[in-house]
Amino acid sequence: MRDLESHPWAAGDLVVGRSVLERVDEEARAAYTRDEESCGFLIGPVTEPRRIDGIMPMVNRANMLHRFDAEQYPRTGRTYFDIDSMKFENAIAKQAAERRPVKVLYHSHLDVGAYFSPTDAEVAKSGQGQPAWDLAYLVTSIRSGSVDDRKLFVWSPSTGTFEESPLEVDEGR
Repeated sequence: MRDLESHPWAAGDLVVGRSVLERVDEEARAAYTRDEESCGFLIGPVTEPRRIDGIMPMVNRANMLHRFDAEQYPRTGRTYFDIDSMKFENAIAKQAAERRPVKVLYHSHLDVGAYFSPTDAEVAKSGQGQPAWDLAYLVTSIRSGSVDDRKLFVWSPSTGTFEESPLEVDEGR
């Protein structure tokens, strides 16, 4: 579904308010204490495609699913996140209607660094060979309870992979 004319934020090079990043970091630290990845999405005005000024945390269902059926869901929230797909799709539709679209899907990595893993890529592509949504992806690294890095990734059709993209921090917001 690559439509950069309608969803230019999927090309990356975004500007995020310091207060939003502080909330992302809070979410990552809180999830770390639960031994799970944080996850959610970032939003911003449709009239400013590069700007991110809001956060909407989601529940990581990975630990619950693992407890329910460890054979079917072998990974725990420490190395995986699972968002309720219906809630995510509803949020995308609702935010688009309010002209404050979902622009970034974020999650944290515990004690391993900020990189876009093969699992992250498969989840983003939903088995379709290309991203299921026109979004950028923010990965926050948290080690021993402290945030130590973050990186923004976007889909590159020319390479068929997710590549790092610039992320500017607006200190005034």
